[in-house]
Amino acid sequence: MLGMAMADLLVMVVNVIVYYIFTYHFPFSFLLHTPVCRFVLYLTVITLDLSVWFTISFTFDRCVAICSTGLKTRYCTKRTAVIVLTTFTCAIVFKDVPVLFMYETMQITENVQWGCKADARFAASPFGSAFLLFHVLSIGPVPFTLMFLFNSLTVRRILAASRSRMKLRGNKSANEQDPEVVTRRKSIILLFAISGSFILLWITFVVSFYTTGLTNSNSYRGDRANPA
Repeated sequence: MLGMAMADLLVMVVNVIVYYIFTYHFPFSFLLHTPVCRFVLYLTVITLDLSVWFTISFTFDRCVAICSTGLKTRYCTKRTAVIVLTTFTCAIVFKDVPVLFMYETMQITENVQWGCKADARFAASPFGSAFLLFHVLSIGPVPFTLMFLFNSLTVRRILAASRSRMKLRGNKSANEQDPEVVTRRKSIILLFAISGSFILLWITFVVSFYTTGLTNSNSYRGDRANPA
């Protein structure tokens, strides 16, 4: 959960504060120099990917911990968590490298490159089209499908274990609460709270991405030759 929280914090810092607030309210700052602009856009894609896949890794970790007692002792460890998060981070940083080549300069003023606009040649190339398709799948259908699958397995396991425990305790008072059942109920609530928040917060981004496209992202506001 710590890795997931850190990824979400990076989204708030990079995507919200740096990209949406600083670059929009300070349009003549160094952040709009083309090299810096490209790097900021690259970071926004990385942080979004990390947030998605760290959440998926947490969901899978809970699924293994609840559904597989044998695998739990080997997989659900601090060392494994560090390896998984490091692997995801390296893979995402490498996967998103093409983003650095997706944008070109919007305007050159006094030999200074300003702004970023999507490079149509990149989007039209076979490599660019394949990358965009892969990126869309990696932040939309694939994560949502995996989350639904892992949550379904986890909830089914919890409900089955709860029913078995209630049968074994059939001779107990109906009004007596079983601490184990209460704990499992809380686990389901936590699981659905995290998954529900993930889906609700990401559905707006995914819909926006599908309707506008990654290649419509322009980072440039104002005339550099005439700031007034």
